[in-house]
Amino acid sequence: MTTATEKLLTPDNCAFIFIDHQPQMGLGTASIDRQLLKNNVVAMAKTARLFKVPTILTAIETEGFSGYIWPELMDVLRQKPIERSNINSWEEPLFLEAVKKLGKKKLVMAALWTEACLSFPVLSALAEGYEVFINIDASGGVSRQVHNAAIRRMEQHGAQSTTSIQLLMELQRDWKRRETYQGVMDISCEHFGAYGMGIDYAATMVHHQPQRAKFPHEVK
Repeated sequence: MTTATEKLLTPDNCAFIFIDHQPQMGLGTASIDRQLLKNNVVAMAKTARLFKVPTILTAIETEGFSGYIWPELMDVLRQKPIERSNINSWEEPLFLEAVKKLGKKKLVMAALWTEACLSFPVLSALAEGYEVFINIDASGGVSRQVHNAAIRRMEQHGAQSTTSIQLLMELQRDWKRRETYQGVMDISCEHFGAYGMGIDYAATMVHHQPQRAKFPHEVK
């Protein structure tokens, strides 16, 4: 780490926070295709698991309004969410205690919805001296206009925007990091469209590796 790279995220200097990825919140999201949103959120979670980045999972009014956190996300993170009634997670004592216990000054946040459950804790964390990164394609708002306005407000206060694929590449950063190399390839192929297709093509047609998929008679 040098002064030129100290602003970058590493597996050791950050925590990932997932806020309110729940069915009712997803149904109200209109700024991004909902299946793409879920794809990006799960990719972010897999990135955290691959690089052993600590995570916090929180939900709002699970049984009163929002429903249980998406099972695809729970399957990856496998941790109990912090239940809240506060729209602003930062005002929930259990959440704030969990953040401080991690001891990380760089927080990567994704939430539904951008205009409330993302922007409020982001602004609060910035005010307390945290460096905050907002994953804009693992978050969504009730309209594209509302989502974009919330992002501008957070950025005006110092938040930095990122995406799920950028997080994956930023934590890998060096292809000599062999212990996570294959995991990065797998996440890319499963979640990142054209890039994943390019990886498959290069592996089979350039490097002559076997196809990842097997025909039924080949499966043992």
